[in-house]
Amino acid sequence: MGREKERPEGGSIVLRVFRYFIMALVLIISVYPILWVFISSFKEKPGGLGLPEKWIFDGYVTIFTKLDIHTYFFNSIVITAISTIVSVTIIAMAAYVVSRMEFKGRWLVSLMFSTTLFIPSVSISFPIYRMLGNLGLKDTRLGVILIYSGLGIAVTFFILESYFRSIPKEMEEAARIDGCGYEGTFFKVILPIAKPGLSTAAIMAFLNNWNEFYFASILLKSPEKMTIPALLGQFSSAYSKNLNGMFSAIIVAVLPTIVIFCLFSETFMKSLTAGAVKG
Repeated sequence: MGREKERPEGGSIVLRVFRYFIMALVLIISVYPILWVFISSFKEKPGGLGLPEKWIFDGYVTIFTKLDIHTYFFNSIVITAISTIVSVTIIAMAAYVVSRMEFKGRWLVSLMFSTTLFIPSVSISFPIYRMLGNLGLKDTRLGVILIYSGLGIAVTFFILESYFRSIPKEMEEAARIDGCGYEGTFFKVILPIAKPGLSTAAIMAFLNNWNEFYFASILLKSPEKMTIPALLGQFSSAYSKNLNGMFSAIIVAVLPTIVIFCLFSETFMKSLTAGAVKG
């Protein structure tokens, strides 16, 4: 018995060291680019990971005074928040129906959501551009919100469907006995229980919409309506020599996504694994 205990202990130490090594390697690869940009944004001559000899704040002063980055920041917040709420709310209803109800063609609904994963954005850009032009929504925040609400719906759908399947059906049956219909059961019972899953879907949709560049760059032309990614696309070409300003704008752009993920990382990981365990 003593020998059997010694072998796993030695193996566990090696395995633990290997895990820490992999985690450290992944952490360095992930953190190095943003750390390099952050430190460089305060340097007179950007480059390297050493601390600047003299801290320069000209880049941040420029983007907030001359570039009015707060306007683009506000546009990104409004467009991303509204599109995320609309997308998650609508997809949650579809995911609930597919995961909890039996009807003909249910597999077809899942298949339709799956097929959106294989459609590149470039292939649908012209129909979308023409459709928004016909509707008079080109170069408007509402038009971008509608497009963003339909992006990434497959990922949102499968996250919510998986989480809804993990909720015991007895809770729905108890609600029906108490007189709740389908709407009451969904809004009063299922949604409160599925908050971790909804949070994960909302976080992923928010991050994707916040970082979306392609549609924002082709649909928004007015500077006062542009989002942060669309601004960075122009900034990298028009202000390529102002590295302090460009790096400062990048830090301001990625800061909200880092803060949101850090605040909700625990909920994010729990909800991703919840669907794999049947309640």
